This record gives sequence, C-alpha cells and structure tokens, in this order.
Amino acid sequence: MNNEMVVEFSSVSENESFARVTVAAFVTQMDPTMDELTEIKTVVSEAVTNAIIHGYNNEPDHKVSITCALRDDELELTIKDDGIGIGDVEEARQPLFTSKPELERSGMGFTIIENFMDSVKVISEPGAGTTVQMTKQLTKNRTVSK
Repeated sequence: MNNEMVVEFSSVSENESFARVTVAAFVTQMDPTMDELTEIKTVVSEAVTNAIIHGYNNEPDHKVSITCALRDDELELTIKDDGIGIGDVEEARQPLFTSKPELERSGMGFTIIENFMDSVKVISEPGAGTTVQMTKQLTKNRTVSK
C-alpha cells in the first residue's frame, strides 16, 4: 500500500493531541500492532511538543506540519517547524539535554523518538527551523481465521 497525507496546524499545545490522533488514525489502515501504534503516537507527541516549545517558544502564531507516508509496510513521518532551529543537533540529541530547564523538561524527547523509530534524521539550522524525518517498519497485525 502507498498512501500519503499532509497536515498543518497552529503551534499551540492543544494541537499536540490532534496531531497524535490524526497520525494514528491514518496509520491504522496498515493494521499496526497496538505497541506500534502507541510508539507512533508517542513519537508524534514528542516531536510536535519540541516544535511548539523549543522551535517556537510557545508562540501561537506559527505552523507545524506533518507529512505521513505509508510505503509498503513502512511509515515515513516528517515533522517540521520554521522556528528558531537547533544550534547543535548532536548536543540536542543527547539524553537529558534541554534548552528549557526552567520548564522542568526532561530532555528525553529525541531519545524516546530514536528508541521507537527505526531511523531518525534531524535537519536544523539556527533561524531556519527544524525538520525531523523518521521511518518505522510496521509488522502487520493480522488475525488468522480458522
């Protein structure tokens, strides 16, 4: 199966749950396992929250976009913002690193994303935003009829 969707929404924290549910609903056509669906929803939540809190400093007048593509049994997921960008991507990907310690952030967003996805690529430039490209191979959850 090959299918794709693109969605764009305002950078307000209330839209994090919208993004998570929208991607999950789209991915269900591939009949993923419950664990895979939970992992995908978690990844979307982490990446969208990073875009809103870190990319846009919680300013609501911006957009976050998600591209979700299903290619055979693989999910390709891209979450993009046009925010402040990341100065040092490798540092940002380290466990417990956060640019907002005053918000008591755990600094585990990228670590969680990397643990749940098969590949993760972070493209960012200060002042030009951040794009997180991810892939995940899905195991089809087929029930066998007797």
